[in-house]
Parts: sequence; C-alpha cells; structure tokens
Amino acid sequence: MNSFWKYYSGEKAAPFPTIFIGGNHEASNYLWELYYGGWAAPQIYFLGFAGMVKFGNIRIGGLSGIYKANHYYSGHYEKLPYNEQDIRSIYHVREYDVHKLMQVQEPIDIFLSHDWPCGITDHGNLKNLLRQKPFFEKEIMERTLGSRAAADLLAKLRPSYWFSAHLHCKFSALVQHGDGGPITKFLALDKCLPGRNFLQIFEIESEPGPYELHYDEEWLAITKKFNPIFPRTRMRTNFSDATLNMEECRQFVKNKLQMQGSRPFEFVHTAPCHNPYQSVAINSPTAHCRNPQTEAFLELLGLQYFLDTTTQSEELPQSSGSLVSRGSVVSEDIPIDDIDDDEEFNGIDD
Repeated sequence: MNSFWKYYSGEKAAPFPTIFIGGNHEASNYLWELYYGGWAAPQIYFLGFAGMVKFGNIRIGGLSGIYKANHYYSGHYEKLPYNEQDIRSIYHVREYDVHKLMQVQEPIDIFLSHDWPCGITDHGNLKNLLRQKPFFEKEIMERTLGSRAAADLLAKLRPSYWFSAHLHCKFSALVQHGDGGPITKFLALDKCLPGRNFLQIFEIESEPGPYELHYDEEWLAITKKFNPIFPRTRMRTNFSDATLNMEECRQFVKNKLQMQGSRPFEFVHTAPCHNPYQSVAINSPTAHCRNPQTEAFLELLGLQYFLDTTTQSEELPQSSGSLVSRGSVVSEDIPIDDIDDDEEFNGIDD
C-alpha cells in the first residue's frame, strides 16, 4: 500500500496544494473514476486524463499516460475487470484527449506530461544525457524516444514551462518556438530516491491571491463540445461528429460558473480506507465506481456519463449520490510493480 492511503484516509494531509497527472504506475481504476479531473485525496488534485485548471491566475494543463502508437487512435475501450492487456493499455495516451488539448487557444503557464515530448533532446545537453543513459542513443537517433503526441502539443501550446518524468533522470532544455517566438523551459526530474535529482523549486510571478484551484473556462467549453463523441470502443474517433458550437459552449460555461462558482467539487471517499492493522484479501475491482465528483462535474456542464460499461446510445439516470452544491500479457511497458531499474529501459519503447 505504501503511503497514499494515509492521505486518502485523512491520517496525513498534503502540506501544499498538489496537482498531478497519471503515468504508468498509478491505480488506473481509481483515476478512471476521475477521468475529467478531481481530488484524489484532500489537497491532492488529479488533472484528469487531459485537463486544464487555474491556481490563482496561473494556468496549468496536463496529459496523463504514456504514448504507444498501437493504441493512440483507439478509444477508451477498456472496461473493468481489466485483463493483463487492459491493465497496461488503459494508461496509453489516446488521440481523443490530445485533440481536445490541441483546441486550446489561450496562453498556458505550465504543462505536465509523464513521458518526454519526442525530440526534446535536441534542445538540451545531449552529451551529458547520453553519459547518464547511453542506451537512449538508438531511440534518440531513430526519433522514437518520447511521445509524438506530446511533441505536437508542445509545438501548438507553447507553454512557459513543461515538466515531465518517466525516464528516471534529470534533463533540462530550452525550446525556441519559431524565429523570435516564445521559449518553453523544459525540465524532467529523476526518481524520488535518496541522492537523486527528484525535486526542484520554481518561483513564478503571479497576481496577488487568493491562491485557490479553479476550473478553467476555456477547457470546460472544450469538454462540453467534445464529450458527446466520447469514444468507448477501439474505433478511431470521428471528430466531425462534434457538432456543438464552441462559442455557445463557452457562453454556457460562463453562465454556469457565474451562478455556481468555479471551485472544483469537494473530495469524496469512494472506497473503504485502508487499515494497516487488518489483513484483507487483495482483489481486483470488478465494477466501475461512479465518483460523485465526476457526476457533479458532468451535471454542471449538462453532459452524459460515459465512463462505465453503458453504451453511448443509452440514456443514463441521474445518480442519487451526485453532488449538487459545493462546500468551501505484454512486456512492452515498465513493470507495474515499479521495481524497474535503469537497465530495464534498454529495448523498451515506452
């Protein structure tokens, strides 16, 4: 269980508001409950499979998962209980989520991705990187190290900062967008282990507080426009089927946030809290849990719930537990048990 259960149960509290994305070592069934984003624990906010929020006036976006070409154009077809293939493919990045992020027009201060954007090594100290990770050289030369989807987003969104992880080393880069265009400061950090470069602190200028988390108006409008074509099969998404008018979606969101406020819905437990003094059987979840945060989010935007096994053509009833008000076998991936060493990356294309 390690330590997350302490934050989930409330035994411990995060000392600072913490925003994260998913990679390839999380409990994917829990993150799926919060596909659109939400509090995974008090003070610990998940950006969703793709998402955008504001902290004060700092705009933060992110893309969860890792890139695998053979799943990229599929929809989110995995359903509980996950089999040996699904438990890995569930965290592979999908075109649908990237397409939504590609619609963002307003400036972004910080963007997060788990794997690095493909080609980012062109913009930093490659020689030093290869001294640390010589087995990266083949993939770098073949332009296969990192995420092609993240590279497309980097070129389109041009955030001030881009933070990544996944490859277990520290690497920084400066990306100049065009002649005289904006610069993105990229940083990846190492694993959180003694003696490793896993932490760096940035100071970013912002307006005076209050420093609180809020929904992002543009992102909610994008979500409203594209949610009716939410893909739950292996078929590639037909984006031309997203017929809602973007300006009308934007006005709808603006009106809703003016009436109900823009703070995310409060954290809700959806599973019993772990008790380290009781022995329990470890069973894989067999059914999807509807998280009240997600139900409330969709209710706010007037959207249908597509995250469980119900097909898109069925009309889903409102859950009685929804929140209506807010208070203050494959070996392609890094093993899920997180015992991977640096050498295990050799020959692994994730």
